Amino acid sequence: MTGGALLLAATPLGRPEDASARLRAALADADVVAAEDTRRVRTLATALGVQIGGRVLSLFDQNEAGRIPSLIAELEAGATVLVVSDAGMPLISDPGYRLVGAAVAAGLSVTCLPGPSAVTTALAVSGLPADRFCFEGFAPRRDGARRGWLAGFAAEPRTVIFFESPRRLPGCLRDAVEVLGGDRRAVVCRELTKTHEEIRRGTLSELADWAEDGVLGEITVVLSGATPKADVGDLVELVLELTDDGMGVKDACAQVIAEHPGAPSRRELYQAVLQARD
Repeated sequence: MTGGALLLAATPLGRPEDASARLRAALADADVVAAEDTRRVRTLATALGVQIGGRVLSLFDQNEAGRIPSLIAELEAGATVLVVSDAGMPLISDPGYRLVGAAVAAGLSVTCLPGPSAVTTALAVSGLPADRFCFEGFAPRRDGARRGWLAGFAAEPRTVIFFESPRRLPGCLRDAVEVLGGDRRAVVCRELTKTHEEIRRGTLSELADWAEDGVLGEITVVLSGATPKADVGDLVELVLELTDDGMGVKDACAQVIAEHPGAPSRRELYQAVLQARD
């Protein structure tokens, strides 16, 4: 690769002291700082006691495409360009993807200065399974689109993380109860890492009731994955194998149910086994 370097840097979600040493150095040394909000990056630099050494320009969704040619030209000329969003990691529901794609296509160096992310922070504190998860960006604004979007998670086994505005959160949670069922577990993270951080855990019904009177602050929602439904026919075969080896039907049903999450009730499986024997 030739030319300069495109640096993607995570910025604090709320507390300036969460900034990495590499971010501090990059703010001081980069030739260009491309920020989602130039005022916020200047405020951050002041809080960190850093003097921004290069040129500061805006890079947000509406102007990113127009900025790309000049930024690529500067990178090709050897400049270091630092990209930061308002908070957290650039590109994660924030600008930067198109610029990164153009830099990669041009054979330029792209690297990341890791740090805070609302997605992984919410997942870590949620108490929900973190071995497999997906991030879905912002929930759709319109009710109908949002209900259709939520329906896509009805059988999703992975933990789901998404952003929602505080104003739309009550409606989103009500829709989730209607579409996914009130017993599905979820967590609402409000103002992560900030002074008034709040983590609310419970069922969708409980969270919808809590949010009904209104919620303030930045919101990240973590939704538990759907419990997979076991195939009853396959379970019947397992029960019959156990009974062929001498185990009673009721005991065999209990063992198979214990070993297979998403299995039907013992009564349902028992009736299915009796029907299979007829």
